[in-house]
Amino acid sequence: MAHDLAEDREAVRAFFEERAARWDARFPDDGPAYTAAVAEIGLRPGDAVLDAGCGTGRALPALRGAVGPEGSVLGADLTPEMLEEVVRAGRDSAALLLLADVARLPLRGDCLDAVFGAGLISHLPGPQRGLRELARVVRPHGRLALFHPVGRAALAARRGRQLMPDDIRAEPRLRTLLDATGWRLMSFADEDDRYLALAERQPR
Repeated sequence: MAHDLAEDREAVRAFFEERAARWDARFPDDGPAYTAAVAEIGLRPGDAVLDAGCGTGRALPALRGAVGPEGSVLGADLTPEMLEEVVRAGRDSAALLLLADVARLPLRGDCLDAVFGAGLISHLPGPQRGLRELARVVRPHGRLALFHPVGRAALAARRGRQLMPDDIRAEPRLRTLLDATGWRLMSFADEDDRYLALAERQPR
């Protein structure tokens, strides 16, 4: 199993390495959707938040704005080329960047108030392992936001695919997955112009 996950991890890294330099140009209008999603997490000044799979860092300025100068913002990504794009775009001033696998974070337990993950869940090799690791580093009653700037149907249409009922982002499957990994789904929105699932870390 570990070998398979390692291969999956390399495939994810290769996928994003190839696309990193063009990523922001492909999706130039997503900024307001990121800002709106961050606003729904309920972050407070002084909070510590992780952007898991931060990509080119489009959420980092909004996360910094939500937690203020006294808060902590981390941006973690598996792909060095994506983190290079964060720096190129000047978004590294909003966060401390980590080259890290979301399933093996170099963080102590219960150190975060929230995690933001844009497009994360469908790219997690072994999603249960990744979600359990995020639960480990988030304090009880902390938040997890799983976001995408378009909904499942719009994303499937963009890729020329049909919407499948066993999609990991479908509400019944996601709810079960979250329940099994230490989270409770609190709200779920799957609309043309956004996907946002908010979960709460359950007490141990």
